[in-house]
Amino acid sequence: MTSQVQLDAGVVTRCRRRVHLENDPTMYETPKAPPDPTGVQRKADATGHRRAVADALGRVVGSDLLEVPADAPTADRERVTTAAMESGVRYIWGAALPRDPLGGRRGGIDLLVRTDTGYVPILVVRHKVTDPGHGARTSPLASPLPAGARTDPLRKVRPQPRDQLRLAHAQRQLQASGFAATGRATGGVVGMDADVVVWHDLESPTWPASRTALSEYDSRFADRLAVATAAATGAEPLARPSRIVECRSCPWWPVCEVDLRTSRDVSLVVRGEDAAALRKVGVCTVDDLAALDPTASPVVPLVGMPYPDAVILARAWLRDLTVVRRVARMDVPRADVEVDVDMESFGDLGAYMWGCWLSGADVGQEHGYRAFATWDPLPCDDEARSFAEFWGWLADVRATARARGLTFRAYCYNELAENRWLLGSADRFKGRPGIPTTGRVREFIGSDEWVDLFGIVQNQFLCAHGKGLKTIAPVAGFRWRDPEAGGENSMRWYRDAVGLDGQRPDPDQRRRLLEYNEDDVRATHALRDWMTSDAMAELPFAGDL
Repeated sequence: MTSQVQLDAGVVTRCRRRVHLENDPTMYETPKAPPDPTGVQRKADATGHRRAVADALGRVVGSDLLEVPADAPTADRERVTTAAMESGVRYIWGAALPRDPLGGRRGGIDLLVRTDTGYVPILVVRHKVTDPGHGARTSPLASPLPAGARTDPLRKVRPQPRDQLRLAHAQRQLQASGFAATGRATGGVVGMDADVVVWHDLESPTWPASRTALSEYDSRFADRLAVATAAATGAEPLARPSRIVECRSCPWWPVCEVDLRTSRDVSLVVRGEDAAALRKVGVCTVDDLAALDPTASPVVPLVGMPYPDAVILARAWLRDLTVVRRVARMDVPRADVEVDVDMESFGDLGAYMWGCWLSGADVGQEHGYRAFATWDPLPCDDEARSFAEFWGWLADVRATARARGLTFRAYCYNELAENRWLLGSADRFKGRPGIPTTGRVREFIGSDEWVDLFGIVQNQFLCAHGKGLKTIAPVAGFRWRDPEAGGENSMRWYRDAVGLDGQRPDPDQRRRLLEYNEDDVRATHALRDWMTSDAMAELPFAGDL
C-alpha cells in the first residue's frame, strides 16, 4: 500500500509535534517564526563546504564523477540519478534518490559511490566527525570507497548520531529501489577537515541497548510516519505540543507557545521525559505540579531534576519569579584578586578571543577589561599568539598574587566551553612560544582557583526560566549594551569582522565583538557581587514556597 506522505531524513531527529504540523493541511498557511539569520548562515556555510568537497573530488576522479544539477526540479533530479545508477556511473554527486512510495521515504544524499555490488551513500557535513585517537575506519577522499578503508591510527570516531541516521535513511531508499550494495549496510561521512571518508557500519550494535543505527532509524521513522499520516488524514493527532530545547529555534514555536501557555502545560517547567511521565499520572499543568507536596514521595520518578525542585519551580513560575534561592545561605568563593574570563570561538575552527576583567587587590596590572584576540580568519597560526598572550597574562597575575600573599580566583560561566579550548589550544599549539603544557592547564582548571559560576547558580538557585547568563544576570541588575547580544549573533558579527565571505573586514563589527565580550565578563562579575550581597536576603527562598 502506497504511503499518503513521504518524509525526508530530517524527520527522525525532529520533534514529533513539528512533524505533525508540517503534514497537517490545515496548518499550511499558518504564520511561522522568521528564519533565524544564524541558522540561515550555517546552511549557507554547509552548502559552501559541500561545494568545495565536490570540486576537490572532481579534480581527482575527473569524468568518473557525474553531478546532478542542484537547481533542477526534484522529479528531474530523481530521473537523472536513477539513470546514472542504472548505467553504473562510478560517483554521483548531489543524488536525488528514487522515492519509496511504499515506505514513505524521499530525499537525497551528497555522494553515491559504486562498489562491485551496488551503491553506498556518503554524507558531507560541516562539523568534526573524528577526534584525535585511533580506531576509526577511513579512506582517502581521493578514493572514497569502503573497500579501501583502513583502521586509522590517528583518528577515532566522534559520535554524531544524526549523521548515521541520515545515512540509514539513504540506505533504506537504495534498498527499496534495488540499487544498494549487498552485504552489511555501510555509509560514509566527510567532515569539516574534508581529507578522509569516515565509514560507519550501520548494522553494528553501537547504539544504547545494543541497537544498530538501522534499527534505531527504523523505529524512529515508523513513529514519525504514523504521526505524519495521522496529520495528513485528519485522524486523531499522535503528537501534542510539549516544550523541548529545540523549541528555541523552531519555526513552529509561535504556534506551540500559544497552545502551551493557554493550557499552562507542565512542560513549561519540566521538559522531555519528565513532562511525559507527569502527564501519564495526571499531572498535566503547571498548576497540577505546583499543588503537589514537595516533601512527599514523588508521584513519578523524574530524571531531569529532583522532584522537590520541580514542584518549587512550578510555584515560582506561577508567581513569575525568575530565580529562587535553593539554599538559606549562599556559598560563593571569593578572592583578593579576581579575574573573570570569557572565550569567543567560531564553531569548531578555533577560539579567536579571550576576554578578561581584573578586579580586587593591586597586582601591578590595570584593573578592568582586556582582550587577547586574533582577527586573522580561523583557523590561523595567529590564534597561537593570542592564546599564549592570554595565558601568559593570566599566569603572571596568578603568580603575582601568590607572591604578595593574596588569594586568587578566576571565574567563567559554564566551564565546559572554556575548558575545551584551554586544553585544545594547549594541545594544538604545543611547543610554540608561550604555550602552556596540557599538564599545566589541567592543574589550573582542576584547582579551586578556577570557578564555574554556572555550577554555583545550578546548585544554589532554582531558575524558572533557564540558567543562562543572559537570563540570570539581568536579575542581578546587569544589562548588555547591545540589544542583540548573544552567542548565535556573535557568529554573524565575526564573519563580518574578519571578512570571512570575501568582504573587507569590518572594524565596527570587531568593536562590537569586543564590547559584547567585555559585557559578558562584566556580567559574571556583577552576578558574583550580587550573589554575595545583602540582596540575597530579599530573594525568595525555596523553603518558603
